Amino acid sequence: MTHKQPITKKLNVPADIVWQAIRNIGRLDVWFPIIESCRVEGEGQGASRYMTIANGGGDIKDTIEEIDDANRRLVYLRPVSPFPVSYYQGTVEVFTSYDGLGIVVWTIEFESKPEDAASVAELVHDAISAGLDGMEKDLQRLGASRC
Repeated sequence: MTHKQPITKKLNVPADIVWQAIRNIGRLDVWFPIIESCRVEGEGQGASRYMTIANGGGDIKDTIEEIDDANRRLVYLRPVSPFPVSYYQGTVEVFTSYDGLGIVVWTIEFESKPEDAASVAELVHDAISAGLDGMEKDLQRLGASRC
């Protein structure tokens, strides 16, 4: 059975800056407390992103399926994951709020055994929420250092 877990956050960062950070597909090890290391091979669609989860939590591989600059949307598949899922796709979209700030909608679609669905949804929600908080702090810090 397929499940969707959306996470939405308005960042105190201009939408264009948020989108540029997302579309560059790296820095997840800076943003997400759960991720110990992140490296990217290739660029754009077809690139691979490799991550290691902190404290021996396992390895992750993402394949970038789509980067749509016009709609500010990035889609990735996660064929390698330590989580109890048989399918995992992430879609990250950036919208502009009325004041020019970025609103990130990060939706995970996954398939798992029914008994694992709630724990996977909770893990995804908590990890991505923490990552969005980390992204906001990082982008604010980088923005301040450019002035």
